[in-house]
Amino acid sequence: MLLARKKARLKSKARNAAGRTMEALDARLPLAEVTRTLLRKAFPDHWSFLLGELALYSFLVLMVTGVYLTLFFEPSMTDVVYQGSYGPLQGIRTSGAYASTLRISFDVRGGLLMRQIHHWAALLFVASIGVHMFRVFFTGAFRKPREINWMVGVTMFLLALLEGFAGYSLPDDLLSGTGLRTAQGITLSIPVVGTYMSLVLFGGEYPADDIVSRLYPVHILLVPGLLLALISLHLLLVVHLKHTHWAGPGSTGRNVVGKALFPQYTAKSAGLFFIVFGVMAVLGALAQINPVWAYGPYRPDQVSSGSQPDWYVGFLEGALRLMPGVETRLWGHTLMWNPLLPAVVLPGVLFLVLYAYPFFERWITRGSGEHHLCDRPRDRPVRTGLGVAALTAYAVLLLAGGQDVLAFVFDVPLRALTWTFRVALFVLPVLAFLVAGRLCLAAQARDRDLLEEGEETGEVRQSVEGGYHPGHRSLPSGMRYVLMARDLPQPLDPGTAPQEPLRSRLNDRLRIALSRWYYRDAVRPPVTEELQREVAEVLAGPERPGERTG
Repeated sequence: MLLARKKARLKSKARNAAGRTMEALDARLPLAEVTRTLLRKAFPDHWSFLLGELALYSFLVLMVTGVYLTLFFEPSMTDVVYQGSYGPLQGIRTSGAYASTLRISFDVRGGLLMRQIHHWAALLFVASIGVHMFRVFFTGAFRKPREINWMVGVTMFLLALLEGFAGYSLPDDLLSGTGLRTAQGITLSIPVVGTYMSLVLFGGEYPADDIVSRLYPVHILLVPGLLLALISLHLLLVVHLKHTHWAGPGSTGRNVVGKALFPQYTAKSAGLFFIVFGVMAVLGALAQINPVWAYGPYRPDQVSSGSQPDWYVGFLEGALRLMPGVETRLWGHTLMWNPLLPAVVLPGVLFLVLYAYPFFERWITRGSGEHHLCDRPRDRPVRTGLGVAALTAYAVLLLAGGQDVLAFVFDVPLRALTWTFRVALFVLPVLAFLVAGRLCLAAQARDRDLLEEGEETGEVRQSVEGGYHPGHRSLPSGMRYVLMARDLPQPLDPGTAPQEPLRSRLNDRLRIALSRWYYRDAVRPPVTEELQREVAEVLAGPERPGERTG
């Protein structure tokens, strides 16, 4: 009895102390406002929304392991004689950067584990950003009012590629040095300013002595700082604009349905963080990656046999290998189309398209409304086809980046394999676009059949005439809601007056033609016009949707 009273008094004191502390902090900080607006924020409870968190948590792993590695890495190109623990390289002249990388790998306690965790986390970081962007693209989550957040994501993806390349180049081993030599050749191919850019970056004629010392602050300070700022901006925009979410009973364009940030979603997200860290630790301990001691120190007159870059820049390597060696003499200057086109123009066009795509889709839709429900990819055949075509082109370029290895392993002529990839780069994306579009329409037709007839029961009935008919039962209400809650924009009609003035007749015709190409193919659900209007009202949302946690 006495013990129970003591426990009660301790609980009361703790509760009063916590209350006084919160009151004191709230008088100085906006805690009550943060609690209302942030801690009760609804997060949709679907696995696809965790892809962005994979990128966030792999970035945290990168920060933790990167801080440890900076304590021991020496960003120097000064020649030293290696006298460390790795016997095969004893007495070899190397750069200070390469020697310190070997020291981290063999002499620093936990150094090799940290190096490998860092490298695996870097691969996961870039991959998760890419997959997250594809999720956003295929579901239309980039549409108004989230265009700026899409552009922030594209910028983070670009910075992640730059960060990965800079970190990959720091050890100054033969493999990373080969990559730097390729980067220097790409820089030289830029007309007029390429030579000057190379001198500034490398600190003189290649290989010079400054590239590692200049990449080092870019890798540990500049790009991480920009990424941290953009991640913060990205999360702030998510909080301000609310989450997109999937259609379902109770889920409309006017609300966000999901788990509260605290405590439900916090516990789930924290569990994901520990899973990510644990998997990275297991990979770092058991799966060897980037064994710089096997490559040896970089020498300008040597090239690592079968050298391949990390997968996220493999498409550039493939483009370089597929582009014929063509050059043009103009006004006393030589224009090298390879590597200018595949390594400068192609990435520039790619990211320009990524930045502009949300505005292109809005332009051909001629709609100014907000969109808060995710599209199912099957409901946007052209958008889905474009995404699949881009993935196919990337896969072809990635394979082409290792065409020498493939030719050796499968014992096929290298020239024939190169021409095969060249043809495939132009043919396979088109085929992928057409096939993906037809599959989307087939899936839409299947949805219409389900709405009209219901789902099959597995029973077969024989009519009095002797015919056999499969049995069906009505769909559950929740599934019917999902199949009917489709936003189906109509192609622009040249007979309708535009909502905003067009600059020219040519602009008008181009806009209408693109709109027809984009939206003409669709399988309309078997609903009345009145029901379709009700569905449209469900999909449409106000300027700021509400939230509902559960």
